[in-house]
Amino acid sequence: MTVIVLTNCPAGLRGFLTRWLLEISAGVFVGNPSARIRDVLWNEVQQYAGQGRALLAHTTNNEQGFTFRTHDHTWHPADHEGVTLIRRPTPNTPAPAKAPLTEPPPGWSRASKRRRFGRGQ
Repeated sequence: MTVIVLTNCPAGLRGFLTRWLLEISAGVFVGNPSARIRDVLWNEVQQYAGQGRALLAHTTNNEQGFTFRTHDHTWHPADHEGVTLIRRPTPNTPAPAKAPLTEPPPGWSRASKRRRFGRGQ
């Protein structure tokens, strides 16, 4: 079994893949081609994907029963003790933490100050 998922790829590439695979949803192709045909299809996808992204998953004889390849994805396969996992990129900069309010900003009513900061205000 072979699954190819295309995102933001040219329509011609989608038409090319329908010669060997069934398009079950927009950009999702499934089928059972031979390994040689699967590799030829993947080479064509990589060549003609343009600005798009592609993912290939197919059955194989390993512990997971499948393997996958990516093209222009930010998530990449990584081997971890014989099991293939997806490595997602970490965010570059964390969001700054908000400082707790210790003094009410100007313009708050006395009732709001008491509710928010207690009776001492």
